[in-house]
Amino acid sequence: QVHLVESGGGLVQAGGSLRLSCVASGLTFSRYSMGWFRQAPRKEREFVATISWSSGNTYYADSVKGRFTISRDNAKNTVYLQMNSLKPEETAVYYCAADPRPRPSIPTLRLGAFYESWGQGTQVTVSS
Repeated sequence: QVHLVESGGGLVQAGGSLRLSCVASGLTFSRYSMGWFRQAPRKEREFVATISWSSGNTYYADSVKGRFTISRDNAKNTVYLQMNSLKPEETAVYYCAADPRPRPSIPTLRLGAFYESWGQGTQVTVSS
C-alpha cells in the first residue's frame, strides 16, 4: 500500500520561504513521477509542480515558475518543494501525489486525475 506523508508546512510572512517534504513508502519510488498540488479554501485543487521519474524533468504552473523548485531524492524516497517569495494568495493545503505511469505525457503530468496516490496534505499559510 502506497503511503505519502507531507511535512514542512506552516505560517510564513509574505515574501518568505518554506520547504515541503513528502516521504513515500510502499512503492518503487524511483519509478514514479511525483507531483505537488494545492487547494485553497473554496477553490479547486490546482497543479503546482511535477518531476518525472525517468528524466527528472520538472514542470511548473506558470504562477510559481522562478519561485518554486521541485526536486527528489530517490535514495530517501522523498520529493521536495522549495517555495520562495510566497504570496498570501498561495495559502492552501499542499498535497504530494504519485503517478505510476511509465511514459506519462507532459500535459497529463499536470492533471491530478492521473496520480494514483495522495498524501494527507500540509497547511501553508502566508500572512500579508
